[in-house]
Amino acid sequence: MNAEQVMDFSNFPQAKRIGVLGFGGLGQAAAKVLAPKKEMILVTVADKKGYAYSPEGLNAKECIATYHSQGSVGYLDIFGTLTNYSIQDLIESGHPVDGYFLALPNLPNDFIASVAQQFIKSGWRGVLVDAIKRTSAVEQLLKMKEELQAAGITYMTGCGATPGLLTAAAALAAQSYSEIHQVEITFGVGIANWEAYRATIREDIAHMPGYSTETARAMTDAEVEALLDRTNGVLTLENMEHADDVMLELAGICPRDRVTVGGVVDTRNPKKPLSTNVKITGRTFEGKISTHTFTLGDETSMAANVCGPAFGYLKAGIGLHQRGIYGIFTAAEIMPQFVR
Repeated sequence: MNAEQVMDFSNFPQAKRIGVLGFGGLGQAAAKVLAPKKEMILVTVADKKGYAYSPEGLNAKECIATYHSQGSVGYLDIFGTLTNYSIQDLIESGHPVDGYFLALPNLPNDFIASVAQQFIKSGWRGVLVDAIKRTSAVEQLLKMKEELQAAGITYMTGCGATPGLLTAAAALAAQSYSEIHQVEITFGVGIANWEAYRATIREDIAHMPGYSTETARAMTDAEVEALLDRTNGVLTLENMEHADDVMLELAGICPRDRVTVGGVVDTRNPKKPLSTNVKITGRTFEGKISTHTFTLGDETSMAANVCGPAFGYLKAGIGLHQRGIYGIFTAAEIMPQFVR
């Protein structure tokens, strides 16, 4: 087989129709990630004020330009629809979509679960994937397993970077050991301007001492700016409520109290303040104590490490759905499939 044959996409099945809910920094990055793909085509995006749909595929650059210039993809010529109930109206429109990436802020803490309920009630059947962070939010979704199964929905949860990519790496690395003593996830995020990822930064603030999901959600942009001024733009997060713990426990890797997650977010510098990594310490069958470390390249952005895995898990979910396997699965249970 030569290189030309390897890169021949002509024998692939028809591209899957994908939607992105939420069009802030993460949603826009997701659209860019999908743009060159052959196996998936972006047919719809939704933001707070509207949505856009095209069965032939949307142009990511046009969607982003319209969002920035007019505040909503609902203004997109021909394909846009303005509505204050964009997710509900999009679901009820009946437009054929095989899978959605929920690139939504999870403030309040039950928001993603409420969106999943909308899909269940609508009668839509397909695949959903999220990059949710909090343990309590994932636990809400896990309780919906039977509802999702009955609705014919395959739901992939915790499928970003952490939880997600690093959780899966921990699950794989754990195979070297007879017992896992500790899983330590440390992330570094660098962004040039916090306003490009307002929802993500607010979720990070919610993990800080003295803050909650409610207080972070209620903060004005000016209040966020004032907090960042006091910290020189750097957020240091320790012992976060991150769903890596419940996901690894559910997969039988280790009790959740052996999993810790923390990191540093620099909101004024695109360079990572530290390298993102996961360390898995355990005892081998010979009685040796050792640590595996999986480190992400500093050149990979938060968006690359969230959106890439999310679509990889969405592809895996589509494979499950086609086989009639519905319900909810985590990044520690299923291997992602590379989207070409």
